[in-house]
Amino acid sequence: MLRCRTYINPFVNWIENGRRWRCNICGVLNDVPSAYFCHLDEQGRRRDADTRPEISEAVVEYIAPAEYMVRPPQPPAYFFVIDVSLQAVQSGVLARVAEGIKSGLVDLTGDDRTMVGFITYDNSVHYYVLRGGSSGPQMLVVSDLANLFVPAPEDLFVNLADSRDVVHNFLDSLPDMFSKNQVRDSCLGPALKAAFTVSKQVGGKMCVFQSAMPNLGDGTLQFRENPRIMGTQEEYQILRPGNMWYKDTALEFSKAQICVDMFLFPFHYIDAASLGELPRRTAGQLYSYPSFDATTDGPKFVSELRRTLTRETAFEAVMRVRCTKGFKINHFYGNFHIRGTDLLALPNCTSDSVFGFEIQHDEHNVNNSVLTVQSALLYTSSEGQRRIRVHTQALAVSNSQQEIMETADAETITCLVSKRALEISLSNSIDTARTKIQQTCIDILRSAKGGGGYGGAGYPSQQQQEEKEIPASLKLLPLYTLALIKNVAFRGGNDVHPDERVQARMRMACMYVPDCRYFVYPRMLSIHDMDGSAGRPAAEGVEVKPSTVAGKLKVVLPKAVNLSGERLLASCVFLVDSGVDMFLWVGSAAGEEVFNSLFGVNSIEGCSSAEV
Repeated sequence: MLRCRTYINPFVNWIENGRRWRCNICGVLNDVPSAYFCHLDEQGRRRDADTRPEISEAVVEYIAPAEYMVRPPQPPAYFFVIDVSLQAVQSGVLARVAEGIKSGLVDLTGDDRTMVGFITYDNSVHYYVLRGGSSGPQMLVVSDLANLFVPAPEDLFVNLADSRDVVHNFLDSLPDMFSKNQVRDSCLGPALKAAFTVSKQVGGKMCVFQSAMPNLGDGTLQFRENPRIMGTQEEYQILRPGNMWYKDTALEFSKAQICVDMFLFPFHYIDAASLGELPRRTAGQLYSYPSFDATTDGPKFVSELRRTLTRETAFEAVMRVRCTKGFKINHFYGNFHIRGTDLLALPNCTSDSVFGFEIQHDEHNVNNSVLTVQSALLYTSSEGQRRIRVHTQALAVSNSQQEIMETADAETITCLVSKRALEISLSNSIDTARTKIQQTCIDILRSAKGGGGYGGAGYPSQQQQEEKEIPASLKLLPLYTLALIKNVAFRGGNDVHPDERVQARMRMACMYVPDCRYFVYPRMLSIHDMDGSAGRPAAEGVEVKPSTVAGKLKVVLPKAVNLSGERLLASCVFLVDSGVDMFLWVGSAAGEEVFNSLFGVNSIEGCSSAEV
């Protein structure tokens, strides 16, 4: 690592037969230590490059030395904060939460050091002593929310390997323990403070399950839903946090290396905008299941919870992104807290984490032909090892506008524009964000056609429009732009519930390019004319496009068709997939054979969705 704090990578320039090398980030010449010296081949490449991952691979990991540790690496830790109020019990949320946690505990990442803990709450906070070898959990209730204290500091956060039996017994009995609970109140704030007190020395992941708006103690929220401002310039006010307590608490959690994943089950307005500050500032995620039905929504929730618990996770992480001199990182997107100007604090960084950033010119003239971007993630692995994962990518620089436009990617542009527009809609209004989305598309297409002179009203002259066509890589950008402004995150009108809009915004902020593409412009799969290979794993040795298969087994998908109303004929059946929801469209004249094979009925006339 150099003075510019760049890690050596495959794109540095070796000179003087390998005795010196030039950094591709800051441009400084450096001497090669004698122990690291190796001669160059006739192409100017080190002869030992293939045996050294750091100069032959774009992604490499280092074992971090002691100076990269503020404290010894902590064990993987999972703390669960569970709502047990009347609504959570009656709706089946509590039973599904217990089921999902138990399913995830079987395959938790980590080793025998993994720790778990539980707190439940309604109008009081319930701690659980899970001592290994005991016959069952011991519940300790604290009802004084103003003077909350930890009644038993030991065995509230326990080693899972030592206490697995008592933890499983607790989860099995949890729904029955509160089956007759009639308390409707929710003291989420005090429960979070209690969980923080127990887990702050270790950090880790905290999963919070909430069914009603918090109305007791710290973090109490007020009803802010106002139909009169929905769809107006003032709507952004209820998309902002109404209580800054959750933001302040999130910053405390981030300092203690605690990541919050929040699962909401709202039956009424719950103020997701305020609650969402916890996962947003702690590198977590927000999940929402409106009007939760244990039968239809339960499997999806259990699957998502299991994924949250078992995916590859980096703990106690921080990340910094660097780029070549003459450029600078201008803005970051995603769920994190920034320390200083460019250090992303990530209590957890998972295989599903997504971060975006913008690069802009820092100097008027750039002499480099290549822009290098390097990210360094310092983290603790599930096995307790402090590591540094370095990603380095070199991008060609061009002064040809045509070349840039021809290599632009419409899906990536749409993804980044959506994240930028999310921030605009909070600082100004949703209408301003929609205008900015459209204007960005217009500016890009105008540049692709040549830019320069303009006709009346600021539009390109007819002569210019005829000079160049839109490059093939950007022809779908207008379509994606129109789809984006119709997405629930930006759509106008008063028919979008504020909690629903917040959930869509939180999802979009953390989506990678393919996921964002389907969320904005869903794919429509033709079901009525599937061939025999659909629904089966692809043949071994046959190369297939990633978009035509799904899952680890590469199951072949039905043929995708254009998402157009002209396709919706009465004799057809289509599956519309947004990556979040699926909708099955069935034409009234699809035929008895299709109805029988799909639903087990001869006709869908008079059938309810529950029956099919």
